[in-house]
Amino acid sequence: MSTLQLTKDNFNETVEQNGFVLIDFWASWCGPCRQFAPVYEKAAEDNPDLVFGKVDTEAQAELAAAFEIRSIPTLMIIRDRTVVFSQPGALPAPALEDLIKQARGLDMDEIRREVQEQEQGSAE
Repeated sequence: MSTLQLTKDNFNETVEQNGFVLIDFWASWCGPCRQFAPVYEKAAEDNPDLVFGKVDTEAQAELAAAFEIRSIPTLMIIRDRTVVFSQPGALPAPALEDLIKQARGLDMDEIRREVQEQEQGSAE
């Protein structure tokens, strides 16, 4: 599966209907973004069970602002509608492969418990 262009119109639906979504926030003028693109495309080919999305920060400024994207490229991983990873910078292929492997191994029940505790703590 190739990458999916994410927009404000399909973003929520994509995240809600898929348990594991990787998102590359990028722009056409960004050199590191262009260098990272083939690495990201190859990872998408190597992991056809996952959804790989791309957000053009120029065309989708609202999405970039909603996720407080300050530097591009930024890679984000959302599992079960929870952001489990977000970091700026282009990754080399082995680091991206390792990151995907780690994200696959996350205990999402534990992550949800931690998020719930944090939300309760900030509400108090």
